[in-house]
Amino acid sequence: MKRVVITGIGAVTAFGRHWAPIRQCFQHKKSAVRSMDFGALYKDLEACLGAPIPDYQPPAQWTRKQMRSMGRVSMLCVDAAQQALTEAGLFVDGEIAAYLKDGRLGVASGSSTGSTKDVCALSELMLSGQSSNFSANTYVRMMPHTTAANIGIFFGLTGRIIPTSSACSSGSQGIGYAYEAIKYGMIPMMLAGGGEEFCPSEVYVFDALYAASRNNDHPDQTPRPYDRERDGLVIGEGAGIFVLEELEHALARGANIIAEIVGYGANSDGSHVTRPQRATMQRCMELALKDAGIGPEKIGYVNGHGTATEQGDIAETQATQAVFGSNMPISSQKSYLGHTLGACGALESWFSIEMMRDGWFAPTLNLENVDERCGKLDYIRGEGREIYTDYVMNNNFAFGGVNTSLIFKRWRD
Repeated sequence: MKRVVITGIGAVTAFGRHWAPIRQCFQHKKSAVRSMDFGALYKDLEACLGAPIPDYQPPAQWTRKQMRSMGRVSMLCVDAAQQALTEAGLFVDGEIAAYLKDGRLGVASGSSTGSTKDVCALSELMLSGQSSNFSANTYVRMMPHTTAANIGIFFGLTGRIIPTSSACSSGSQGIGYAYEAIKYGMIPMMLAGGGEEFCPSEVYVFDALYAASRNNDHPDQTPRPYDRERDGLVIGEGAGIFVLEELEHALARGANIIAEIVGYGANSDGSHVTRPQRATMQRCMELALKDAGIGPEKIGYVNGHGTATEQGDIAETQATQAVFGSNMPISSQKSYLGHTLGACGALESWFSIEMMRDGWFAPTLNLENVDERCGKLDYIRGEGREIYTDYVMNNNFAFGGVNTSLIFKRWRD
């Protein structure tokens, strides 16, 4: 078995691209959620909130030719991948290291959907027989594996491509599958993660399920994960990509190691498309612990999925209590950035790693009164918490009953 380490992380969020300003937003209890002007066009949409990235622009040096196959979600992911490669010392002076194109570097990435602007262009064509927005690249921008394919094409990679379009677990599955591919000796390096572009269509989905927050007049007071007064989630936007590397490969090239991935668990509920199940969530966490070869007492913090939906919050916290007991610290960054869907597994894994390295863990924003039906846990509130630990867990659970759990370990030179 190979040990798998992280040597680069790139991200695009509503709070910026770097950990320092993001941590500052967490410390100052800043929310990225705002009221959206949906009213005139989407009159039936009762949830009018979102947490999009303000004024996003792709890197200025990208050419039109490079971008023609990329919709917004692919741009976000390729942007994050370029940052990750740069941090890993593999993208220098605008060029990726030539040896990475020999098949040793692959991609595992996904999103809930491709770019919906292009979905709309195809829909217009099918409904009316014509569309001025339809082109030869429309499908490439809208296809479910657009992020993975575009990352590979942009950097000229010939390693394996693993699409992970599984809604809220897309990013964490990307990291998990990439970890397993390296661990079992299939490939030495992978770019892994996921992304999501903001679109009212996704707000519509959760609004129809009565799972989207409708606290439109008070955007700073929602979402409220684990709180008895929560009224649903808020859709966000972003991307997160990791450079994962076989330990020996990283050491041989003198790479800076950020953290180690030591455990991954994944399973499915097998019962309902949108109703999460406590028992299989619990089993997923146990699978990750088994894979890591550690007991639950080693984990110092759990990053909860924390969607601020009734069934989700209750099921996941009861499952977490069943695995770790009532003293486990837990919080959710969706309270600041909204639910970034395909990106959340990667972004929240990154946040978990950085908080572990800092020894400070962000509280759940807007959590005032824990729902009595939630599991008995140590919910981080107020000013955050100083915790020193060598292991953190990040959990993500998606529509279709897709469950993922990742364990990261502090790296010691």
